Amino acid sequence: MSRLDVRSFTVGPVQENAYIVRLVGAARAVLIDPGDEPDRLSRAIDDLGVQIEAILITHCHFDHIGAVAPLARATGAPVYCPALERPVLEDIRLGTPPGFGPFESHVPEHTLAGGESLSLADLDIEVLLTPGHSPGHLTFSLPAHVAMLSGDVLFQGSIGRTDLPFADHPTLERTLATLIATLPPETTVYPGHMGITTLGRELATNPFLVELRPSRPSPVEQAAPANGAGAS
Repeated sequence: MSRLDVRSFTVGPVQENAYIVRLVGAARAVLIDPGDEPDRLSRAIDDLGVQIEAILITHCHFDHIGAVAPLARATGAPVYCPALERPVLEDIRLGTPPGFGPFESHVPEHTLAGGESLSLADLDIEVLLTPGHSPGHLTFSLPAHVAMLSGDVLFQGSIGRTDLPFADHPTLERTLATLIATLPPETTVYPGHMGITTLGRELATNPFLVELRPSRPSPVEQAAPANGAGAS
């Protein structure tokens, strides 16, 4: 099986990670979360010599969609948007704080609700609904490559903010618990901000995931005989 080639580009004032994902040496790729700097991302696409087959959006916060419209126009690629968050992409002013932009709205060709299986650029992509940071947040899992594009659900040493409009911390906790329970710990996590990590590393070290770590018996429990013999 061909290996995965993931190129990361940290763009914009919020330092968001956009990704070009393909199989090694492939001529077709997908673009994930082009949040800003469309000219820079266009040059990167040209330098790689790839055709963008689709633009995938994890969620519609401004820092993840600011360059969607110009890159959709430049590449001709269809846009796949979280269904619940489509209105924000179609009127990007709704989610853009003062002082950022201006950004251009875009009408997506496709919407995703989670549970879909996509085959794009010879990549098999499972669409997971992962709300909490935003209501319709999606994670794109590539099971054959033990990798996922997590958007703003999970970061290296942190998790997505829940002090934003329509965010919900208990929902995000349930999302994280589901990801940890269903995906292998060696899954490579390509997050929307900060560095690349793995699911297992975050479970072991991320302070926000302490409650999700497997419980271990205390030293007293470990020392006690299994049949209770010797107990006073």
